[in-house]
Amino acid sequence: MSDLHQFCCSNHDSQSHPNSFQSDSICLWPRPSLPSAPSQLHLQQYYLSNIQHHCLITLKGHTSYISSLAVAGKFLYTGSSDKEIRLWNCNDLNSEFEYENLTNNMLVVGKGAVKSLVVLTNKLFSAHQDHKIRVWKINNDDSDDRKYTRLATLPTLSDRATKLLLPKNRVQIRRHKTCTWVHHVDTVSALALSRDQTLLYSVSWDRTLKIWRTSDFKCLESVTNAHDDAINAVALSDDGDVYTGSTDKKIKVWRKIPGDKSHSLVATLEKHNSGINALAISLDGSTLYSGASDRSIVVWEKDEGGDGMAATCALRGHTKSILCLAVVSDIVCSGSADKTIRIWSRGVDGNYSCVAVLEGHKGPVKCLAGAVDRCDRSNTWYVIYSGSLDCDIKVWQIAVPLL
Repeated sequence: MSDLHQFCCSNHDSQSHPNSFQSDSICLWPRPSLPSAPSQLHLQQYYLSNIQHHCLITLKGHTSYISSLAVAGKFLYTGSSDKEIRLWNCNDLNSEFEYENLTNNMLVVGKGAVKSLVVLTNKLFSAHQDHKIRVWKINNDDSDDRKYTRLATLPTLSDRATKLLLPKNRVQIRRHKTCTWVHHVDTVSALALSRDQTLLYSVSWDRTLKIWRTSDFKCLESVTNAHDDAINAVALSDDGDVYTGSTDKKIKVWRKIPGDKSHSLVATLEKHNSGINALAISLDGSTLYSGASDRSIVVWEKDEGGDGMAATCALRGHTKSILCLAVVSDIVCSGSADKTIRIWSRGVDGNYSCVAVLEGHKGPVKCLAGAVDRCDRSNTWYVIYSGSLDCDIKVWQIAVPLL
């Protein structure tokens, strides 16, 4: 076994510092490289032993499990399994959070869980278990008590009407039932925005990937039977590649070739042994993280040509399924059915380590979001939000030393 592989797969001495613990990164496919220099190893050990983290506050109010989170500036949006969306003002982390129930001003918000939330300037998009995507207008005028109005439900009435007349626009969804291709016919499980925010991507348990225009909410494209089973996650890179993760254990990469009207399948990534529940992508788009029910997080990196993705290592440590992932600046956060959140960081040697384990939830951690709070001379301070099946939202502060 090479020195690099031994180091990557070894556990750090948990007795070296009272705040340190075992590293759980396991390189399954080590990249050819020279072993790290001793000075780098000492720096990495110092780094691992000086991580600070604590729970700032637990937000209570939801009466059913938290199914989605989104952060926009000083506001936190939370969706629950009982069709409720709440807005929390998180401007002052040291005081009690205040929330508003967005559903108070709505006649109908569907049925079942709010599965995903994304914010685009003055619009909030929500994905629902009742097969719909809803669009809310955010009114930033503080003098107006009615801060949210529903702009649309996707697919829109006009979109449905224009597709209804032509037989070619209908697809078979069951043995004796058809509908127009703009419809999702099962839970809409995840949403993602393009970098320029002109397009919204949605995936569903109906095995389709759909693309919507955010200006007029028109459905532009639907990839039917994109997977062999329910699609649980979607992630977009800055270069336009679309990644979808499914219960069929596969990640598929979709790309719109110049001149083509629709996305094409360009790659299928397979390393997981069970269904994929979550995807997240690094800020520069070069690294993809996938979490699955096999308890592992696989790290995929762009190959030398920049055209494909290759699995480079797997991060292990969770004892149950990975349910959610979030990339916040240069750290990776994972939430699990084991009720913990793990924080992962890539060291100066290129290897990943678990730098913190956040414990406190009484149920599986279903969703994560986060932001960089501030930087000082010695640390980068992060704020991480976690939602759980225990109906609570926890706000965590993490200080990571600068290297």
